[in-house]
Amino acid sequence: MDLLLLTSELYPDPVLPSLSLLPHSVRTAPAEASSLLEAGNADAVLVDARNDLSAARGLCRLLSTAGRSVPVLAVVSEGGLVAVSADWGLDEILLPSTGPAEIDARLRLVVGRRGGLADQESAGKVSLGELVIDEGTYTARLRGRPLDLTYKEFELLKYLAQHAGRVFTRAQLLHEVWGYDFFGGTRTVDVHVRRLRAKLGSEHEALIGTVRNVGYKAVRPARGRAPAAEIEDDQAGAEADGLAEPVGDPLRSQ
Repeated sequence: MDLLLLTSELYPDPVLPSLSLLPHSVRTAPAEASSLLEAGNADAVLVDARNDLSAARGLCRLLSTAGRSVPVLAVVSEGGLVAVSADWGLDEILLPSTGPAEIDARLRLVVGRRGGLADQESAGKVSLGELVIDEGTYTARLRGRPLDLTYKEFELLKYLAQHAGRVFTRAQLLHEVWGYDFFGGTRTVDVHVRRLRAKLGSEHEALIGTVRNVGYKAVRPARGRAPAAEIEDDQAGAEADGLAEPVGDPLRSQ
């Protein structure tokens, strides 16, 4: 593991002597807020809380609220244990006298727990280039910017992104997104695709491609560039498929 120890000491030994007996890479940095920039590259951060408990608490709170997934452990003297509480935002505490086997076990546990949380957070999310769709919060973000989507627009975008590269007919999309009990025509799909493309913007509208005489697909862009345009006039495409129907735009809630 790559460990970052925030301390006023030059070397880790005075803080946690047994750490040197383990095969981990340990870097030291000053116990101050500016060192938080280095925390993102570490598997775990250890904070020297043996002496200045107030400063250590503030540093631990900063680490836990900075949106980083790295676990935080504090090295606390036995007398300082009484000051440690949940508001420190710690994953674990260690005594300076903790042996190597226990240190290693605690490190494995906290890193494993944080890894599990990260997996849970990423579960339910679908990415398509710079577009991230979160099923848990029913939000879609493009380059971090939230898109203002209706429920059906979100469901259609999510379904296409979940099956990126696969082509669906309008009838298939009606069945999968709108369901059996929807009595509107296939033109509804064209309307929603057009709205989605408008909200994605000209640079990213080609994330939803049109396959002439068939239907639509989500286009996974090549790394570092937007997808090539695969858009044709949707009304023309629907007419070519024999699917166009003279219905107006569905209500926004659809």
